[in-house]
Amino acid sequence: MNILADLAGNMSAIEVGLAAGGAAIGIGAVGAGASQAVGRNPGAMGIILGASLIFVGISEGTFILVAFVLASH
Repeated sequence: MNILADLAGNMSAIEVGLAAGGAAIGIGAVGAGASQAVGRNPGAMGIILGASLIFVGISEGTFILVAFVLASH
């Protein structure tokens, strides 16, 4: 039994899973930073919310691009 040969067909799924985990960590970091920033300065909530939504969108968009590129192989 060659383990690498068995994993060759599943590498795309593993890579997409790693990309999804990275996106989830990024979104969690953005959420944590935004909540800390609002806690320090509640008056800037609108600006912080707008910036955090942009960064969440970038993280999700990157994951979607990676998923489609890896799915095409």
